[in-house]
Amino acid sequence: MIIGLLLLLSDFFRLYGMKKFQIERQAPGKMSLGLWHDIKLTIRYEAGRFSARSLQVNVFDWYPVNCEFKHLPQKISLNSGQWGTLSYQVKPLKRGNEQFSGVQCLIDSPWKFWVRNYTVNETSFSMVYPNFAAISQYALLATENRLSQLGIRKIRRRGEGMDFNQLREYREGDSLRQIDWKATSRIRKLISREYQDEKDQEIIFLLDCGRRMLSHDDELSHFDHTLNAMLLVSYVALHQGDAIGFSTFGTGDEEDGYDQSQRWFPARKGMATIQSLLNSVYDLQAQAITPDYTQAVTQLLLRQKKRALIIVLTNLRDEDSHDLLNALQLLKRKHLVILASLKEQALEQVMEKPIDNFSDALLLASTCDYQTQRKKMFENLYARGINYLDVTPDKLAVRLVNRYLDIKSSGQL
Repeated sequence: MIIGLLLLLSDFFRLYGMKKFQIERQAPGKMSLGLWHDIKLTIRYEAGRFSARSLQVNVFDWYPVNCEFKHLPQKISLNSGQWGTLSYQVKPLKRGNEQFSGVQCLIDSPWKFWVRNYTVNETSFSMVYPNFAAISQYALLATENRLSQLGIRKIRRRGEGMDFNQLREYREGDSLRQIDWKATSRIRKLISREYQDEKDQEIIFLLDCGRRMLSHDDELSHFDHTLNAMLLVSYVALHQGDAIGFSTFGTGDEEDGYDQSQRWFPARKGMATIQSLLNSVYDLQAQAITPDYTQAVTQLLLRQKKRALIIVLTNLRDEDSHDLLNALQLLKRKHLVILASLKEQALEQVMEKPIDNFSDALLLASTCDYQTQRKKMFENLYARGINYLDVTPDKLAVRLVNRYLDIKSSGQL
């Protein structure tokens, strides 16, 4: 009995007599939404006079609540005075600012009689940005002239823009207005001016932060899909020499997030604008509020004086059509407008699903009626001269880039 008690006390002091226990975390300051990131923990144990020279430790890091994780908890053996390392992975599920808080350790005594619950307050912060992978892929394919792999059509249109590009020898099919008569007389050979598409044009995104953008068809919300599409179009437009800006809108009071959803980013040029865009939208979230299209357009008209291509990103319903139509017609007086509306993938899934019972038939009939009403709504917009896209979230980015390139090549802006 006494020997057992002595063994218990000895094992206790060997566990609790350690002099120092340190943990340092290496986490990226910036992470991408939906991608796995490596987190590294470095642990150092320093034994006291009577404590054990080595320990077995179960480690669990308090990762951010809006993340998934892999490879936790982990067990590690530590020798006194030496550093031990372990790593695990997290995948952010939400944009914004995320916090790693403490690290929890369960330390076994040398003879396994005791377990010590030890927590180290090691705080780290990371910013979760939209996934930039699609834009990086676009950049790679662009350098290799393989844009078609993304579904993007690259249209070359020589001699039809307004910006002078270069002089070259006359080619069959060149118009007479392209001939540079001074250069022709100087070298006694027909010389044509070659023009390119105009630069210094402005593209402004009007981004809906309302309740319908909270819808999910996959891991990403409709709002996150629109952000990815906005970034991809911005990347393409900036490469074309155009300027990019955005405005967000929503309605509600301050408690509902009204102030948080109202952001204005004036049009800027240069590839450095991409980073500024990311810094401006990474923590922006859709709110459970109803969008006010008229108010959004009125504010935009007060801010944006120069004629621009306005791309309205929203999730339209038939009850919105009257308010939206009036707002877009007001916007269309001065600007070129594209309405990009998302539709749920579930609608297409219902149309493709076989009918097995009466409930399936009712669901199909109601979906068909909804689709018919939606089609009439967009036909009404088209009849009023509104350029629109009605696409599922996964197709929005590429369809929007193609529409921008079509407008650019046709000189509509």
